[in-house]
Amino acid sequence: MKHDLTRLDIPPDTSRRDFVAAALATGFALAVQPISAQTITTDTTGLDAGDAKIPVGSETIPGYFARPKGDGPFPVVLVVQEIFGVHEHIKDICRRLAKLGYLAVAPDLYVRQGDTSKIKEFKDIFKVVATVPDVQVMTDLDATAAWARKDGKGDAGKLAITGFCWGGRIVWLYSAHSKELKAGVAWYGRLVGDADKLHPKHPVDSVADLNAPVLGLYGAADTGIPVKTVDQMRDALKKAKKPSEIELYPETPHGFYADYRPSYRKDKAEDAWKKMLAWFEKNGVK
Repeated sequence: MKHDLTRLDIPPDTSRRDFVAAALATGFALAVQPISAQTITTDTTGLDAGDAKIPVGSETIPGYFARPKGDGPFPVVLVVQEIFGVHEHIKDICRRLAKLGYLAVAPDLYVRQGDTSKIKEFKDIFKVVATVPDVQVMTDLDATAAWARKDGKGDAGKLAITGFCWGGRIVWLYSAHSKELKAGVAWYGRLVGDADKLHPKHPVDSVADLNAPVLGLYGAADTGIPVKTVDQMRDALKKAKKPSEIELYPETPHGFYADYRPSYRKDKAEDAWKKMLAWFEKNGVK
């Protein structure tokens, strides 16, 4: 489904920003300093990796990609950013996936609204993120999938998506949006919420429309996503008879995969990563 971005209800000072030459952040987001000593760093040996310029209609948005060296085509994973944007952790996830044979690409989905990686205060980050319309995100992800197939050496028939925190919610929504998607994996993304003009539906409202199976990875000690909302989502999936699943890790906080933060839980993160890869393989992505 195509959308006219010129008709979106976005504040006029940001919607027409000239971001064609925008560059991604380097390093980690300012709001998450200092960086943990257990942070994982993946090198680029055997990979092609770097900045991507992704056409979206008459515009271009920046992104980061990583893929194995060679001609491909490679199965594609769209990697959806945390609330902090496409900073070093998200880039490293792309490289981790590329080491396993995937073309992974993370588009900058806030570029029209602001660079959250350079904002220190969480309250100011939320102000930017609140202005990002879901319809814009769906369109940008469609364009990213098209870029992966055309310019990134991606396999058109093997498309998956994964996302973290803010991006976890987007995984559910994109799985209800895209008919080309094979599988999705949502890491601790919000499931319920109040609707507004820019965010008319949340994952629990979109269950009946899911086109691809989604694996949800959640922590039972996540103070921002109560277990009762996870149960609500499970009930909705069961009622709709959708082949999606949710893994709920006991005594585990939000952001348990974020190895650069104190919330990281190594054992849970490694188990969830294995489950994600198995989910992709089970559903024909690789």
